[in-house]
Amino acid sequence: MAFVRRSLFSWQLRTRSLSLGERTLVMGILNVTPDSFSDGGAFLDAESAVGHALSMLDQGADLIDIGGESTRPRSHESNPEPPTALEEQDRILPVIEALVRVRPRTVLSIDTWRAETARAALAAGAEIINDVSGFQWDPSMPRACAQLNCGVILMHTRGRPTEWRTQPRLAPQEVVPLVQSGLAHSLATALAAGLSPSHILLDPGYGFGKAYDNNYPLLAHLDELLSLGRPLLAGVSRKSFLARTLATTLGGSDFPPDQRANATLAATTAAILAGASIVRVHDVRPAVEAARIADAILHAL
Repeated sequence: MAFVRRSLFSWQLRTRSLSLGERTLVMGILNVTPDSFSDGGAFLDAESAVGHALSMLDQGADLIDIGGESTRPRSHESNPEPPTALEEQDRILPVIEALVRVRPRTVLSIDTWRAETARAALAAGAEIINDVSGFQWDPSMPRACAQLNCGVILMHTRGRPTEWRTQPRLAPQEVVPLVQSGLAHSLATALAAGLSPSHILLDPGYGFGKAYDNNYPLLAHLDELLSLGRPLLAGVSRKSFLARTLATTLGGSDFPPDQRANATLAATTAAILAGASIVRVHDVRPAVEAARIADAILHAL
């Protein structure tokens, strides 16, 4: 992995723009779900969710990413039926509306693959749609985002969550080309629907359909994805591949999510040095501090 001094971009959102590249932006994760892998159920009611979002903003978060549906690998085992679009909206819309009311300048991203939810969230005041399927699961999503002229994050996912446990393992050399090809396809879909490139970020999707050891080539060669011409977001926070490595090298069972903070900082710093413009994290203040050090290294190149 070579250290990469990032290009400067102006990321166009629904009503404003964000400057990318000069410093790393930190996106705080807010899961308004009962079953997310790390904090499911912790912020299920709107009051606690808003309080946590405000805390992350006070710790230095530049954006808040709100999700109303868990995509963790085993989510459908404990809850066979995923939430409907209406249930998803019932979870996230009160949080969006409250945050817009108390912190009007907050940049809100909505983690959804459904066009119906995207439209409702943007109408409530969100600026960005973060589609974990990379426009693959809802054929009406690309056109909806183009019509709404919002910011978009396209993530690479290898199959559906219910398929991840049974997929064939990739060889290390296959991972980056597969992700690059998938993201190129998502980008082409977005452009064909009428989205301007200036509205689009790409996310390699750490952990999403990748076996734990497949994530390290993707982290080591993240800079190769910059050839697609769009800024990158990296979300490695508390991911299970970190826990597996710690258990393998330090002994014991996989570390639970709340014991993956140090590993998260190491992987997050590596992603920044390899070219990520935004990092998506659960623990904001440590990530802000790590990002400032990584940025200082990049500015010294």
